[in-house]
Amino acid sequence: MISRNLRHLRVFLAVLELRSLTQASARTHVSQPAVTQALGKLETQAGGALFERSRQGVFATERGALLGTRVTRAFARLDPVLEALSPRLCLTASSSQLTALIAVVDTENFTLAARQLGHAQPTVHRAITQLEGEAGQQLFERRHNGLVVSRAAAKLAQAARLAFAELEQAEAELAEIDGREVGRLVIGALPMARSVLLPQAIAAFRAQRPHQPILVVDGLYDDLLAGLRRGDVDLILGALRDPAPIRDVVQEPLFDDTLAMLARPGHPLLCAHALTAEDLAGQMWVVPRAGTPSRAQFDGFFDSLPGGGPKSVIEAGSILFMRELLMRGDFLGCISAAQAEAEIANGALLPLDVAGHWRNRPIGLTLRADWIPTQAQNLLLTEIRAAATAHRGV
Repeated sequence: MISRNLRHLRVFLAVLELRSLTQASARTHVSQPAVTQALGKLETQAGGALFERSRQGVFATERGALLGTRVTRAFARLDPVLEALSPRLCLTASSSQLTALIAVVDTENFTLAARQLGHAQPTVHRAITQLEGEAGQQLFERRHNGLVVSRAAAKLAQAARLAFAELEQAEAELAEIDGREVGRLVIGALPMARSVLLPQAIAAFRAQRPHQPILVVDGLYDDLLAGLRRGDVDLILGALRDPAPIRDVVQEPLFDDTLAMLARPGHPLLCAHALTAEDLAGQMWVVPRAGTPSRAQFDGFFDSLPGGGPKSVIEAGSILFMRELLMRGDFLGCISAAQAEAEIANGALLPLDVAGHWRNRPIGLTLRADWIPTQAQNLLLTEIRAAATAHRGV
């Protein structure tokens, strides 16, 4: 694991830029033996030499260049926020202090933050106090029922998360040089992706990377988006938003999907043709959650009705739940047509004949705007895109 010693990493960057241990020593205000010691520790952690020494200076090896790119990106995220609080923080802030800050921002409580980190509460409190002392301001407002996170604390925690994520990616890329599979891939999967694209893509990925750790996280879009922006999630796969939710993410369309209105075999409405909004408004429905693109399309189908849409609505995003409920009565379901493919193919659910046309909704990837994927992450993206291409051809 690459050291989170920020001072050592700053020394490393100085050597990388200046190509001289002596000049790096002067710039970072540490002795030359300390520079040598810091580089030695980093080289041990990186699994090999970071620099080649010659009479002309020191020059980065492949490992050194790779680590330099990620460390530069990490400090590009962190330093502007530290500088805005206090120029001294760029020199004094430590990774342990920033880790404590992230935990306190997440929990809004010193005791819970300490428990999360496995530290004593005074240790966490001291770390925050030290940051506040250098910043010259309180990062948290103390109240009798907990802490209120300041805007500055939230911004610094976000920058620190993304900086640490860059270092984690550096570890994965350094392992690639030695043929090792390091670094967990975290995929935020929305309902349609879980049942259609992702299994195919991960199976193809696993054939090439048999040991790469993978975590598939399912949840609400807003929760997955927050994880993506923090660096806890690598990508989100599923329905795209229009417009994009925020400027620091980008969306990549893969294919267009539409909605299907479904019923159990034997439902009376399966015999009807060209069903209208008036025909369907009085039915009992299982539909996507409010705020999702699918739900917006469903609600839009009934916009022309004076009395509005259906009054009997159960919100759920699971095709399995929908199938089981529809089998127990004269309920109707509305869900992604791609997500319902398997249920329709095996006859468990059947599509209704509905008048009019659904507006297609784009399915794709949501990524951090300036994210640079590792080789493993790139391979996974390639397999997801291939699965989407195959789906379009169906």
